[in-house]
Parts: sequence; C-alpha cells; structure tokens
Amino acid sequence: MARTVDEDELVERWTLVGDGWTLLAGKRGTTRLGCALLLLFHLNHGRFPRSRSEFPDEVVAYVAAQVRVPPSEIAFYEWEGRTIEYHRAQIRRHTGFRECTDADAEKITAWLAEGVCQSEPRADRVRAALLEQLRSEGIEPPAKSTVARMIGAAARAAEQVLTLRISGRVPADACRRMLELIARRPGSADDEDSDEAEDAESEGSADEGQSAAAAEIGLQGAELFAVIREDPGNVSVMTMRREVVKLAAITAIGLREGLFDDVAPGVLAAWRARVVAEAPSHLRRHGSELRVTLLAAYLHCRRREIIDALVDLLITTVQRINARADTVVTGEFVAELKRVSGKENILFKMTGAALQAPGEIVSEVIYPAVPGGVNTLEALWQEYHSKGSTYRQHRQRVFKASYTNHYRSGLIQIIEALEFGSTNTAHAPMMTALALIKRYRAEHTHRTKYYAIGESVPVEGIVPVELAELMYRTDKGGRRRILRSVYECGVFQTLREKLRCKDIWVHGAYKWRNPDDDLPKDYEDKRAENYAALRKPLDATKFTAELIEEMDHELSALNNALPNLDWLRIVERKKGGAILLTPLDPLPEPRNLRKLKAAIRARWGVVPLLDMFTETALRTGCLDVLIPAGTRIGMSPQELFERMLLVIYALGTGAAIRSVASGEHPYSEEDLRYARRRFLSVPRARQVATVIANATFAARHAWLWGQGTTAVASDSTHFSAYDQNIFTEHHSRYKRAKRGVLIYWTVDTTGAMAIYSQHLTCSASEVHAMVEGAMRHETTMNVETNYVDSHGVVVTWTPCPSLRVRRGRSGRRVRRFRGCMCGYGSSAARMGSSGSICWMR
Repeated sequence: MARTVDEDELVERWTLVGDGWTLLAGKRGTTRLGCALLLLFHLNHGRFPRSRSEFPDEVVAYVAAQVRVPPSEIAFYEWEGRTIEYHRAQIRRHTGFRECTDADAEKITAWLAEGVCQSEPRADRVRAALLEQLRSEGIEPPAKSTVARMIGAAARAAEQVLTLRISGRVPADACRRMLELIARRPGSADDEDSDEAEDAESEGSADEGQSAAAAEIGLQGAELFAVIREDPGNVSVMTMRREVVKLAAITAIGLREGLFDDVAPGVLAAWRARVVAEAPSHLRRHGSELRVTLLAAYLHCRRREIIDALVDLLITTVQRINARADTVVTGEFVAELKRVSGKENILFKMTGAALQAPGEIVSEVIYPAVPGGVNTLEALWQEYHSKGSTYRQHRQRVFKASYTNHYRSGLIQIIEALEFGSTNTAHAPMMTALALIKRYRAEHTHRTKYYAIGESVPVEGIVPVELAELMYRTDKGGRRRILRSVYECGVFQTLREKLRCKDIWVHGAYKWRNPDDDLPKDYEDKRAENYAALRKPLDATKFTAELIEEMDHELSALNNALPNLDWLRIVERKKGGAILLTPLDPLPEPRNLRKLKAAIRARWGVVPLLDMFTETALRTGCLDVLIPAGTRIGMSPQELFERMLLVIYALGTGAAIRSVASGEHPYSEEDLRYARRRFLSVPRARQVATVIANATFAARHAWLWGQGTTAVASDSTHFSAYDQNIFTEHHSRYKRAKRGVLIYWTVDTTGAMAIYSQHLTCSASEVHAMVEGAMRHETTMNVETNYVDSHGVVVTWTPCPSLRVRRGRSGRRVRRFRGCMCGYGSSAARMGSSGSICWMR
C-alpha cells in the first residue's frame, strides 16, 4: 500500500542526481518516466517495484516534473515484457546489483541460521535482516516464496543447533525428571502410542526432592505438570504455600544456573509459548533433543514467573495488612475523636493571659481564658493523642495481630524460598535481618518469642520508629528482649519498600531481577554501536552542552512569547500553581459533518463489524503476523484466515468463542480454540494492531488530515463483564457497572487511531500505563506529546531529555555549567520560582 510522502523525503530520496541522468539519455515519454521511477525505487529499496501501486502519487508527480513528462504517462508503462526487462538490465549494470542465484541463496540462508535466527524468532525481523544483507552484497531479493523458504530453512537449522547445544547441557537425571512430567498416564487414550525410546527414557521413580515437593499437594507426573502450568490465585496464605511448592518442585528437577544465558530472550519466549500451546501428548512426539530443550525452557521461564509471583504476593500481602490496619484504627479513633474548633483563638487567648500575668497560678489565669475551661483543654489533649504517636502505635498493633494470627507462616515461607541480593552495602543490615529470620525459623519453633541474648539484631533503618517502641519487652528475668513477631513485622514493611525501588532484588526473578541485568550483556563491548543507533555522542560533556543549548533556545522562545499570550498567565506561587490558563471557547461544529454522516449512512447503511474487520485484514494483511507457536500450521491459509477472523471477533466483542462457534460456518468450537491457542497471544495481537495503525497512517490523504501528528491522548475505559470472566474486578468507582475490566488506550489525536492498548487492574497507576503506551508502541508514529486528563484537567506530558534546574530560593549550592542561563524576564522567573535559572549536573 502506497503511503503519503512529505516534501523533505521527496527531495532526499526521489531526486535524480549524477549518473542517473545518463541512464535516461535517449528515452522519451512513458519509457523515460518509467525508467526513472525504476531507478530511484531500486536505489531506495535495493529491488524493483512489482507494480504501479508501490509508488505514491506525490512521488510520480515529483519525478515526472524532473524528467519533464506528464505524470499521467505512467499509466501506459508496461510492468511486464521486454521493455521493463531491458530497463532492469540497464539499472543492474548501473548500480552493480545482480540477481540472486542458488549459491547466493544457500550462502545467505547459512548466514541467517548462524547470525540472525539464533537470536531473533520473529519472521518479519528475520526477513528485514535478510533483505538488508542482500542489499549490502548487491544482490536483488528473490521471489517472495523463495524468501519464505530461505527463512524457514534458516529457522529450522538454527533451532537444531540450539536444541543440540541446550539438551547437551542438561544432566541425565534432570532429563528423566522432566520426561516424567509428560509421561503417559496409565489407561489414558494415548497410552498405546508406539514410542519405545520414550518408555526407556521415562523409566524410574521421581527424585526424592521432587517427590517431597509434590507430596505437599499430593500430585506427581502429569498432574504435577498441570499444577506447574497454573497461574497463581488470589492473595492468600494458601496461594503462597502452593506457589512455594511449585517453585520447590521445579528446583528439585535440577536444571543448572546459566543454562540459557547465551539464548536470546525472544527465542526463550517462543519456546515457552510453544509448550503452552501444545498438550503433553504433542510434546512426547518431538525428538529427544527438542523435547528436552522445550521442557527445560518452559520450566526455566515458569521458575522466573513463580518467583515474580511470590514477590508480588509478599508486596501485596503487606500492603493489604497495612490497609486493613488503617481501616480498623481509623474507625476506632474517629468514633472517639472530639474535634475542637477555634484552636488558634484559644492559643491567642492563652498567650495573652500568660503575658499579662506571668507570675500567677495557671488554674487562675489560663483556665478562665479558655472557652469551656478545663474541659476544652482535656478535649484538645485527647485529640492530640488521637493524631500523635498513639495512633501510629495502635495501627502497628493491628498490623502485628493480623500478621501473627494469619499471614506469618506464608510470608516466612516466601522469604525462605527466595534468595535476596543487593549491590549496595547500605542495605547489608536488611540482608542480615532476612538471614536472621530464616535461621530462627529453621532452628526454633514459633513458640520462641524472643531473640537470644547477645544475638546481633539490626534495628536501625529496618524497623519503623513507631514499631520499635512495641518491639522491646522485659522478660521474667528483668532483661530487655526483642520480640520475634514484632521484629518480623518491621522487616517485612521495610522489605516491601526496598523491593519496590529495586534497592533489594531477587535471584532468579525476571520482573524483580538485579537492575544491573537490565542492559544487554554485550552493551559495554558494543557501546559505540549502541550510541550510534541512539544517535548520541560518546562524550557526556558534548551531550550536555548540546542539550543546554537546545533548552536555552526553547526557554528563550518561551520567555519572548509569554507577553503576547493573552490566554496564559504566570503568577507567583502561593497555594495554587504558577501557570493559569483561561477557558477556551467551544469550537463550532463543522457545517458538513452531519451531512457527511447522513450520506455515509444512506449509501452503506449499518456495516457489520465482522465485515469491516474482514476488509481491513484483506487490505492490510495484518493477520500475516500470526505465526504458529510451533513449526507446522496444519491448515490452509484460507482456513487459518477465516478461523482467526472469528477468534478475534469473538474476543474483541466479548461474545466469547462458544457463541461465535454456533454461527453459520464450518468451524467447531474446538477448531476456534485450537487456532486461538496456537496463533494468538498478547504480543501477536499488538502486532496486528500495529499493522492496522501503520496502514491507516499511510492511507491518509495529507490534504485532509495534514502531514501527520506527533501528539496522542490516553485514557482508560471500563467495560462491564460477567463474574465468570477471570479478569473481572469489582470497583466502587464505576456506578453503572461495578464489575468489569479496565482497558487503557493511547490514541492518535488527529484521527482517533489507537496505537497501543493494555489491560489494567482498576487500582493500577495510570501514569505508568501512559508512559508505557507512549514509549512502547511500535507504530511509525513519532510520539512527542501525550495528553492525559487528571480530575477533569487536561495535562500534557512530553517525553524529552532535560537537565535539572537550580531554584533560586533554594539554599543548596550547585555546580553550574558554562553558559549559565540568567536574566530571564519576570514571567519565566516566576514559573521557575526564582530570579534566575541555572543548569546543574
């Protein structure tokens, strides 16, 4: 589909220069224009166009003006025959390209298998790398079918190399334990399958560690594998114990650390998705190397996910106990609270009376000066205690009661199952505290109330101040001791905060991993390449100097424009903000909008949504990105296309697959569920939406929609849903339908085209969702501004680099850069709350 091309791109990429004019010598009319278009297209893309549809109208008109031929002449150019073959031969000699031979195809396929497919499972990216390599070697891409065969052959070769490498690292005992998880159940329908090699491999009993872990839930073999595949349930002690048992069962299999360190995350995720989509009987049919690799990859991923789930359970549980303690204590104190009005007047009267008679008795001077006398003073004292340390201590008592009576065993099991780490020595006391709790859990029973005398128990920075007062108690011998349960309460509250800011991380986790692992392992080795890809200089001084210059220019422009903006005022900061905007007048409705809607309705009527989606899929090819989780499709492209249309329609409308399966088509419910399981996932669905968005942007007419926008708006929508939906949540904020799901949208402001969507919990932070939508969309749109509403006020967020600004009223001294920005007008100064603005490191 041809897209809209702006003027800058026309000049840069579609201008004939140098020897290109020599190639057009002797050509006139249609052949001159056609040859010029072929040449420029080949220079830009490294291949020849297949038809006229690959050229936007703007390109044809621009090139036609250069060669002085009417643009309409392109309609008479023949895209097949001797003329175009002759032009292609001329252009090949001119550019040095040649057609792809069988030897070239074998060479490129081997390069793909070794250098690309082992780290990139997505076919579209492999294809892009293939085309780029062909272009760098001066080879024209072969036919689409040949390219597809090359990619398929390279993927199979890369998978064979990887599976041989990974399966060779797995110990024999671990292989046996993994195969027991997918072994046939006695008496099952597939018990008679002939696979003698598998029977020999799966002989023997389970390992003692795995048996001990499985004994707690009473399952082994295939039943245990089914439990490992389950997602965690609601926040409860039972869920904690079940997740700990699942983690112990996976650990007992014996997969060594670093098994997949040299495997790309995308490949690992593809293997995991393949196991999720296949039943155990399908896994048993694979070759031994592939079977072991898939199981090891899946268990490795599940172990990371379970560890992440345990950390989430710990954080959520502590927050839940805190919230319950707040609710209980607030209710109790509000019932007893006596609010006293006019506290300032009482203070002034007491001060005046004391100054007038400084030597008199308090009861004779102060009490009469206070309205209500001693009763008012007693009420003030009670109110102070309700808001002071007594309130916080009572809250901690309620927290401790909930922890000790219900949650203690589950939370301690979590920290026993996890291994925490920190690279900052400032958090060493927390690591010591966790080790102390684990040791006392292993060596003592819950009846041991105190830590031993002389035990080194870190307290400072670990236990909150209001809880420290409750932590010490005098034993029968008159000695001051530390209560274990109270100390554990403080440790878990502090641990929650340190986990959330990654001060402390968890070994083997993914979401809560070591922050040092966020960068690629070869980042330092390829620093120059990475900076070049980001278009940033290696010299930090140069980067900051350029940024200061840019910010200086923009702030100067703002300062000069402020006096001329009647709708904007900058005021001194008091209780409100410094920026005041006047309300905008409502714009009148476009005159032809109602007529346009009526004309569309009269011509096409109400178009069924399924028909619209079918037309979109045919025009954009968005369903081509849905590749199977395995290696074989098992159905024709037409059948797959129809099934995916029905599946996406069922999920998108909320009608459910069972309802859609009852329609007038040849596919059963199981057929649709099979397609859903093997072809559709959250990343694939986002790729489909990305293709549709990019095609929409390309099809827009610039004269109607403009050259494109860089602004998006984001907000959430609450969809009502039945209680049977596992994602349904209850929230009191939504009055019409309190039960449902929350979807957060990031939408292009020009044509209301969604570029990103995500599912949120009703209590999740929309700030995080806004940033994710603006940063992680994969469309061709360049997002520079994001509009979001907050309590009825529209807020603009712009992702951009910036340096910190020194506030003039701050007493802190900072080191200034050369080129310090001072002397701005009063408006800009008030906006920064200072008389001068200086950049700081």
